[in-house]
Amino acid sequence: MKLLIDENLPKALKLYFPENELFTVRDMGWRSKKNGELLALMLAESFDVLVTFDKNLRFQQNFAKYPLAVLVLNAWGNSIPFLEPLLPKMREVLRESLPLGATVISLP
Repeated sequence: MKLLIDENLPKALKLYFPENELFTVRDMGWRSKKNGELLALMLAESFDVLVTFDKNLRFQQNFAKYPLAVLVLNAWGNSIPFLEPLLPKMREVLRESLPLGATVISLP
């Protein structure tokens, strides 16, 4: 599975998912792209999933236009110590049949 880590998340997340093909927005040279443009670029490059900390993205985009899965990480902060508790749930969601559109990953 090909995942893109949004620029609002640490690039160190790549280390936690070695079983997937992971790129950051910076790796792709897509820094400062607007969300719609970013999603269009993802489709053109055959990405499957966007991992983001942008909680508003799910309300701002028409996912019928962009048939991608988006994982929205919902934590107190966007650094690794805050995100680590979400990683098992994220792995679980990635293993299952991932729905198109936004899926929020939160602590119970």
